[in-house]
Amino acid sequence: MRVLVVEDELRMSDLIRQGLEEDGYAVDTVDNGKDVFFWVESTSYDYIVLDIMLPGMDGISVCSKLRKQGYTMNILILTARDAVSDRVSGLDAGADDYLVKPFAIEELTARLRALSRRIGPQKTVTLQVSDLILNTATKRAIRGNREIPTLTSKEYVLLETLMYYPNQVLTREQIIEKVWNWEYESESKLIEVYISSLRKKIDKDSSQKLIQTVRGMGYRISGND
Repeated sequence: MRVLVVEDELRMSDLIRQGLEEDGYAVDTVDNGKDVFFWVESTSYDYIVLDIMLPGMDGISVCSKLRKQGYTMNILILTARDAVSDRVSGLDAGADDYLVKPFAIEELTARLRALSRRIGPQKTVTLQVSDLILNTATKRAIRGNREIPTLTSKEYVLLETLMYYPNQVLTREQIIEKVWNWEYESESKLIEVYISSLRKKIDKDSSQKLIQTVRGMGYRISGND
């Protein structure tokens, strides 16, 4: 899942980014309200974490403009403790949820998970490909009668991304967009490393190999040999 964090306070932005990345999200950050529109035009985001007090354009105006332009990603606004009017204005402008500062990162990630369960039938709690089942709420995976060893945050997001698009080939670029941020080096072998690690955990001791490489195109997860 990819998140754009819009926060002009550097320390707060870094804390949010670190916390989200530790939970497996791909995170980009901007510190100016006007810059949001450049980023959403070039990248597909699942969520925007949007502070209200921003230079360039305030968060309420950003949210309202995004909705008028037809963007449907989940938007969670950040607001000061006593700014009830900001919360109301944010929700009226099209925000899906709000979080009052100061907050715990654990609450932010929990709210994003809750939002993910609202965005349509594709985003179900349980994903299944053949005998592999992934619970997106608990982040536990089971293959047949065997529980998959604990997945790292990036392994989990990579597996979840593949399982949202079963039988479809995802290119390196599509995987990078969903799993990593713009600091990813295009020549890096990280994708190959994580695919190899997933295979060891998912396909170990199974005659049917679910995680497949499609030479010259990318990767897919499929129950079809």
